[in-house]
Amino acid sequence: MSWKAWQWIVLAAFLLLCLAVGGIAGYWTAPAVAGWYRQIAKPSWTPPDWLFGPVWTTLYVLIGIAGWQVWRSRDSSAGNPALMFWSAQLAVNFIWSPLFFGMQAIGWALIDILILWFLIGGFILAARRISSPAALLFVPYWLWVSYAGALNFAIWTLNPAQ
Repeated sequence: MSWKAWQWIVLAAFLLLCLAVGGIAGYWTAPAVAGWYRQIAKPSWTPPDWLFGPVWTTLYVLIGIAGWQVWRSRDSSAGNPALMFWSAQLAVNFIWSPLFFGMQAIGWALIDILILWFLIGGFILAARRISSPAALLFVPYWLWVSYAGALNFAIWTLNPAQ
């Protein structure tokens, strides 16, 4: 198999992994959105429920492409800090939905999203030395997680018993 063909297969794997994380997260999210999430207090600037799916799908595609761009760089060793940040952020991203929606642990989800925010920043800093496009692909993700973190914090303060 040629190197070019192999790169496309790896891109597909990166995308499938990211979209699988989103799909599995949706498993925990969907039932809670229809029940618990609708009943808790939320700030007036909470986006409509329908917006989350398209935004996260787009972000997961960008995350996958960014990871692939770092992987295909000349410095794609397992010890690559950008790939370590990429893997860690995806794992921490995956944990947020079960915490927030599955366990309804708003405070723990807030801690998770703060860790996620720093991991995304770490990826941007590490990736920019390898692939500026990869780093730039993470900027919308970082902005959305910043907004989501503020929303998580607001929901936590509005629902102290949670």
